[in-house]
Amino acid sequence: MFLPLLDYLSESYGPFRVFNYLTFRAILSTLTALVFCLFFGNPIIKYLKNKNYGQVIRSIGPESHLEKGGTPTMGGILILAAIIFSCLCWGDLESKFLWILLFIISSFGIIGFLDDYLKLKNQSSDGLSGKSKLFWQFSFATIAVLILYFSAETSQETSLILPFFKEFSLELGIWFIFLSLFVIVGTSNAVNLTDGLDGLAIMPSVMVAGGLGVVAYMSGNIILSDYLNIPYLPNSGEILIVCGALIGAGIGFLWFNTYPAQIFMGDVGSLSLGAAIGTIAVMVRQEVILAIMGGVFVMETLSVIIQVVSFKLRGKRVFKMSPIHHHFELSGWAEPKIIVRFWIITLILVLFALATFRLR
Repeated sequence: MFLPLLDYLSESYGPFRVFNYLTFRAILSTLTALVFCLFFGNPIIKYLKNKNYGQVIRSIGPESHLEKGGTPTMGGILILAAIIFSCLCWGDLESKFLWILLFIISSFGIIGFLDDYLKLKNQSSDGLSGKSKLFWQFSFATIAVLILYFSAETSQETSLILPFFKEFSLELGIWFIFLSLFVIVGTSNAVNLTDGLDGLAIMPSVMVAGGLGVVAYMSGNIILSDYLNIPYLPNSGEILIVCGALIGAGIGFLWFNTYPAQIFMGDVGSLSLGAAIGTIAVMVRQEVILAIMGGVFVMETLSVIIQVVSFKLRGKRVFKMSPIHHHFELSGWAEPKIIVRFWIITLILVLFALATFRLR
């Protein structure tokens, strides 16, 4: 939206040439989304309270969560609006990466919105059925993945890259589609599972988006990609604009979502953020790096799988409650301590994942 203005300023006034750089557009994208959330946060909270769109707490959850009942939910609408607005302002509207990410964010946001709405309407913790949710997640993800697959110009855009292995690059062919679907849908649901404590999911999402944004920038730079021996993906640097918007929106939302939360993001936020992060990892061909950066999301998901399998096979539970953040709650950890420690773990994992590029 504002790119023509920046182009005009750069041509007319020398000092403004700096604003043509991708990094400055990313900064502007981040700030725009941040200010958007801070400005509209309180009005959204007030509106949701007036509509009685309060969180429905599961009866089988920790007793300490019962006092959170009635806290406005569906705050993910604020995050999505900030991201979309910021991307339309500062993104290159001719970029396929930009539009695919906006499509994923919007479509998964709709799934989450319907899920949240049904929970509120029925005053139950049950929204869309698991099968319906997965069906639409895979449907929307398939559209995005097929566009990426058929528009790929080089084999590197559909190859599997592994950390630590300098020369390893496996052309996936049709298997690119299946791996990408697994990553996008899996990450979407992993972030959704993690969103159980105030601010627990949003800050790791911000950190992982920041790490993947750095990777996208390096992948779109022919000199850096060659130096670090990663696939050179022309124009993938535009993904950094979306990552910047996600970071700004996430931090802005955290202002209201930090403990004790004034608002919850709901499935409309967690499903769309997870899907966006998964899609970015697919675009820059760093699915394994995503698993490292998002170690907290992986841990939360595995804890649920382990708990279910153990109970069905042995009749015993491994954890006091899953996902694992509830286990720590029931073990006596204060909620803010769990949240901050999970943030610290994510920060360490993101930095380690970025370090692997140099270790190659």
